[in-house]
Amino acid sequence: MPYSNFTPPFTDDLHPLVFKSNKEPTIGVELELQLVDSESYQLKSAILDLLKHVGEDQTWLKPELMQSYVEINTDVCRNISEARADLSGKLEKLYAAAMANDARILWAGSHPFSAWIDQEITPSERYRNLVDLMQDTARRIVTFGMHVHVGVDSGDKAVMVVDRLMRYMSTMLALSVNSPFWVGRQTGLHSQRIKIMEQLPAAGTPPILRNYSEYCWVVNQSIQSGFINSIQEIWWDVRPHPRFGTVEVRIFDIPQNLEDALALTAMTQCLVAALSDQIDSGVYQHDIHPIVVRQNKWKATRYGMRAELIDPVTHKTIPVREMIFFLYEKLKPYAEKLNCMQELNHIITMVDNASGAERQMELFEKHSGDLRAVVEELAVPR
Repeated sequence: MPYSNFTPPFTDDLHPLVFKSNKEPTIGVELELQLVDSESYQLKSAILDLLKHVGEDQTWLKPELMQSYVEINTDVCRNISEARADLSGKLEKLYAAAMANDARILWAGSHPFSAWIDQEITPSERYRNLVDLMQDTARRIVTFGMHVHVGVDSGDKAVMVVDRLMRYMSTMLALSVNSPFWVGRQTGLHSQRIKIMEQLPAAGTPPILRNYSEYCWVVNQSIQSGFINSIQEIWWDVRPHPRFGTVEVRIFDIPQNLEDALALTAMTQCLVAALSDQIDSGVYQHDIHPIVVRQNKWKATRYGMRAELIDPVTHKTIPVREMIFFLYEKLKPYAEKLNCMQELNHIITMVDNASGAERQMELFEKHSGDLRAVVEELAVPR
């Protein structure tokens, strides 16, 4: 074999992904919300007007790929009380800005009747490059989710936590399902958003990784090969986030309201803290087979809170509500330690009430199939 074809085992063109260490399980929350017209209740391309209204020098309100999105982010929060105060204040400003621009905010994972093909791309070099690379696969992602960051102390820890979170992802999705409609159709799914997101090249269930070094290789290889443009396009259901030093759970549909969002945030913080302690204590991890992860995710996507999930140890099917109660009991000591018991208790309220998807379907029946009336009843402020 000619020497010129030899590939050396080491290369100097990799981009180092330095993981920012967090000694405490700090939290950060990102909410993707819909901008809808105050009369037609269709998606409205209003983000540029909102940015002008609140001042373009702010950092908490951000545009997304489509101009009908608005994203609000918390600062780094030490506890759920800080997250509550942060989000409450920003939502109040957001609602006022929306009202001033003849818009309302919709908490739902997909818009019930607006078409993705009608949405306007936000003017940005990053978004132009994204659409150029992914074409209609990118244009279709008119979906809205919630992302929760929890601080961990190392990249290797983040990879191990991501792996151990696999058995809980479907339970977390079931609690948040809120996208049963798509382009005017009742899809039969409780989370249409998840199936849209899975079409992206680097989305869905993350691969099994041995360590942080392998994660860095996956990211660099994906960029160097032209598979994605940047690390921002690693859209796994849960992923390490080097710049923030967190594990980022991305599987949630945007929930119905702030209280649900805070409950899911508290559960995520407690769960990551518990898994981190298990890793530090050398607790053996019972593997969950990737096929079981995929089957459970499909069941949660299809049936939401009505799903029966496969127990990863016994392989028996168990109602998702039972799994949630079991997880809730296990996390209570961490909720007391992290001062988020009130928010974790709200998980039980969510179990007892209709999910976001069920609520939308109930309104669909109430209004005799009038999806505009469904959005009008759900949009805020009213």
